Amino acid sequence: MDLSSFKLDIDELVDDFSQANLKTLSDMKRLWLAKKFSYIYEARPKSNSAFFMQSLFSHSIGHMCSSVSLSQRLGGLYCLYCLYCTQPYKPCFKIYLSLGELKVLKSLVADAKAHGIHVVPALVKRMLDQNMFLFGYSDISHVSAIQRASEIKKLQDKHLQSAYEKLLGNSGIEGYVHMNLGVELDLESFKRLSTEYAKAKEEAIIEASNSMDVEDIKHIAENISPASETIEELVGKWDAQKQAFYHNTGMGPCYQIVPADAEGFAELERLLDE
Repeated sequence: MDLSSFKLDIDELVDDFSQANLKTLSDMKRLWLAKKFSYIYEARPKSNSAFFMQSLFSHSIGHMCSSVSLSQRLGGLYCLYCLYCTQPYKPCFKIYLSLGELKVLKSLVADAKAHGIHVVPALVKRMLDQNMFLFGYSDISHVSAIQRASEIKKLQDKHLQSAYEKLLGNSGIEGYVHMNLGVELDLESFKRLSTEYAKAKEEAIIEASNSMDVEDIKHIAENISPASETIEELVGKWDAQKQAFYHNTGMGPCYQIVPADAEGFAELERLLDE
């Protein structure tokens, strides 16, 4: 997928911002609207949407991490924010940010505060509060697109596992999600008892027929599905629904929680609170 034209558009936007020595988000918004920059999505590919958005985000982060000027770094950050807010996808694709890039963002916040650009810490805090970032361990800006997509997918899976733990960890729901209904109902014992019961009814009616008319009660033992079959069918439906849940959520009966490395995130929050 050739995204060079999209990247050139971002370069032009940030360069115009930087050359005019602009510093605020309002300046970027005026420039963005003047260029009708949201039309960048009109030519978006019909497939690989995640790769497309992460490529735009990554290119903006490249400007944010540059050493050319403070204005260019700010332009990269503002462009990143605007790209996220105007993307046509629902739910929105989050911005992948490695720990190295997170440290650069922290440094940018500090530099902006030192220059009296107070919108930057407020903006970054807003981005954090609205959970716009997807934090990762690896700086993958120089690897292939396939590796980048794989890294992001792995990270999303970890976040899903963490969310799953928070949702179910302190409730009784988890027990039901992973419950083996057949074991809980002791299905095998129930089937054995049901079979024995059906056999006992049949033998009782045969024995009674030797001394009395049993035509009115013979139907009790005739070709009626035992209760165990009904329970077994219920267990089958339960297992099918449980497997569908595992498939839709990516969770199975065994899962592990991977703790997030929040060191850089915590440092950034402390900086914003100063």
